[in-house]
Amino acid sequence: MSSAKITKIIKENKRFLIATHVNPDADALSSQLAMALYLKHLGKKVYVINADAAPARFHFIPEIHLVEKLKDDIHLEYDVAVILDCGDIDRIDQVKRLIQNDTMIINIDHHLTNTQFGDANLVNHKACSTAEVLFLLFQQFKFRLTREIAILLYLGIMTDTGSFRYDSTTAYTHYVVSELMKFKFSISDLYRKMYEHVPLEDLKLFTRIVNRFERLYGGRVVCIEMKKRVIEKFSSEFDVKDKIFSFLRAIKGVEVIIILTENARHVTRVNLRSQGEKVNVAEIAASFNGGGHRKASGCVIHEDFAKAKVKILSALEKVL
Repeated sequence: MSSAKITKIIKENKRFLIATHVNPDADALSSQLAMALYLKHLGKKVYVINADAAPARFHFIPEIHLVEKLKDDIHLEYDVAVILDCGDIDRIDQVKRLIQNDTMIINIDHHLTNTQFGDANLVNHKACSTAEVLFLLFQQFKFRLTREIAILLYLGIMTDTGSFRYDSTTAYTHYVVSELMKFKFSISDLYRKMYEHVPLEDLKLFTRIVNRFERLYGGRVVCIEMKKRVIEKFSSEFDVKDKIFSFLRAIKGVEVIIILTENARHVTRVNLRSQGEKVNVAEIAASFNGGGHRKASGCVIHEDFAKAKVKILSALEKVL
């Protein structure tokens, strides 16, 4: 849809709740904060609230202090909810209880499996990131970016493209980045803060667990399982799943990577990554009420490791 409806909603309202998905990544947080700063620039009141606190590894992101973790006793009076980087409304988890049946919702996203849950939906699944969607929206608003917003959009794009390595990176992506870099921030400094500030104890633990992967289907699939107690040993400065994916995708011949993590007893989180064009993991995740992108998706299966693994491999085998 055009930006006209979103423009009208923003113009006619004064108070905004801005939320994103559980376990927010850099694109989610950066997009959330960029929208918050834009609305504040217009003189609007904003509440930036998530189900989870921002992980320590993201504390360098500009204006990250604006992000609040949902409190049990919170009561807000606001006019519009802006939901960013979520394929469906349930992805905001407990924040959903702040949204009433008559709440106006703006949905801004780039996921292929987006359910168009908003009253106004700006969903571009060809965009590399929600930050890229926002850049175009700000252009349509004729809004002159600030340096902070430029940095936020750059971080969202850099991280969601795997530092411009993923197929989602397009010529338009590079155009957007060229425009953002006119604000003369240090891209090497941002990269170091995002990827090269790894605590030593996290790195030691990572090296102990990363070689426990299982090779399946002649090496076309690799799978690794992690118990909740292992995940909890890592600090919030270390994104263990991202590091595992980066490590395992380098193995020759690997088409699909599966990480199974224990969320709770008989609840298994499944994260999927694919390489090449053969396997659409978004379709696999969707069959378990999950979603995401063609090459990066996830879902939750209400089974223990063993049963969840059987189910996900059965679905994967049909498309291999």
